[in-house]
Amino acid sequence: MSSLKKEVLLNILPKNGPSLEEVEKYLDKYNEEFIVIKCGGSVLINQNLFNIFIQDVAVLKKLGLSPIIVHGGGKRINNKLSELNIKTNFIKGLRVTDVKTIKIVEDVLIEFNKEIVNALKYLSCEAKRITSKEHNIISVKPETKDLGFVGTPNKIKTNVLNEIIKANVVPVVAPLGINENNQTFNINADTAAGAIAKVLKARRLLIISDVEGVLDKNKKLITEINSKKAKEMINDEIISGGMLPKINNCLDVASNGVKGVVIIDGRKPHSILFELFSDKGAGTLIRE
Repeated sequence: MSSLKKEVLLNILPKNGPSLEEVEKYLDKYNEEFIVIKCGGSVLINQNLFNIFIQDVAVLKKLGLSPIIVHGGGKRINNKLSELNIKTNFIKGLRVTDVKTIKIVEDVLIEFNKEIVNALKYLSCEAKRITSKEHNIISVKPETKDLGFVGTPNKIKTNVLNEIIKANVVPVVAPLGINENNQTFNINADTAAGAIAKVLKARRLLIISDVEGVLDKNKKLITEINSKKAKEMINDEIISGGMLPKINNCLDVASNGVKGVVIIDGRKPHSILFELFSDKGAGTLIRE
């Protein structure tokens, strides 16, 4: 590696991120591979964490990787609905979405999508909005009748995604889809990110959230887990509650052509970079 290359890398990398040596070691691994990043939780609410997340995505792009962002927005949706005095019910972690609610969900997610794209552009990282209104790539079928306008992806327009990536632009996808009648549906962001990662056969799906990763019964972080171990932990109720649908989605993705799914703590600075470019990684790596 030439000294110029080293200088370029040093200019790109944050001072408190992984070391130059580690980055050099891992860089080729992700050459011409897709990295799908799903971001949710307080990372999208806390301005400081949001800025670090945006900075990390811009770093990945400058290093020549192909990141694809899928964002949530649950906390913002909750705030908007309570502001309007609209009560929300959840069934198994999914928001019941009626006619009135879907309009608000769509508005909040589109507005938020714009903010993410603008924040990336501000760091000279070209990005493109993908929502139910612009460049929509997700077709859906309804999840269940009880949930109303909540959908499951049944087709991803990979040609649109590939064109955006080929143009050296970061796709920023809102978890919204459209059915055959052009009706907008809300999609669980983990599910949307999983569907995109599977169809692209991504190298990694990174799920950024407010948890350290998967914890054992003593609340210690497990750095790597396979489906056999995960199923044992589900049976023993060590994995339960809100973590259950998350892990089931991860296992589904890992068994469908994605080399690894990682649950990462977005509250830790540069956790994305440490996961991809360091020996110790960050969070829990889930493989088949």
